[in-house]
Amino acid sequence: MLFVRLAATFLLAAVAPPSAWAQEQDLGELQRTAEAYARSQTSNLPGQVQVAAAALDPRTRLARCDSLQPFLAPGTKLWGSSNVGLRCLKPERWTVYVPVVIKVTADVVVTTRPVRRGQVLGPDDVRLEGAELTQLPGDVLTGLNQAVGKSTNAAFPAGFTLREDMLRAPLAVTAGQQVVIIFQGDGFTVRSEGKSLGNAAIGESVQVRSASGKLLSGVVQEPGMVRVR
Repeated sequence: MLFVRLAATFLLAAVAPPSAWAQEQDLGELQRTAEAYARSQTSNLPGQVQVAAAALDPRTRLARCDSLQPFLAPGTKLWGSSNVGLRCLKPERWTVYVPVVIKVTADVVVTTRPVRRGQVLGPDDVRLEGAELTQLPGDVLTGLNQAVGKSTNAAFPAGFTLREDMLRAPLAVTAGQQVVIIFQGDGFTVRSEGKSLGNAAIGESVQVRSASGKLLSGVVQEPGMVRVR
């Protein structure tokens, strides 16, 4: 019943009167076409993907289409509840939107026990658990290597699903630490000594002061090494 109500909500048609048609469009074909298109467009999603297209309202009357074109409206994403457009090009021109539901089941990282703020997670602190990704934020962690060795930004209970913004990578440089500064330009690389003015993990930006006293901004390449341009 939910699918029928959705179909009625999203149906748009511009057609000739039924008396002008030689044949009516098979609504089941529209449902199958929309579902097949959604499957093809979601085949590269991670995990196990389930696609279900809604049946159109049986009272819908459309001219038989000889040239049917599935499409996605601008800004549409096939994730969770969505719609696939079907456009008839001939002999009559009409458009319908078929509601589809996309479910993606995959492993996510959850805590095995309560963890405190600032705790560095070890292999025994996290595990993988199957979940429906379309019902979760987009930055949930899906691999244990994304969590192990990182510290928490807050305390979390056991069974809590972890996201990227909840963890911090280990610091590779700290404020006041002597670091190697790598200057890289077109065709040359120069190394010098300097001092970090902040804390940063690998891949994060940090300000450093060179031996000559110049203030520079760079990206941490590895522990104790900052690359500037």
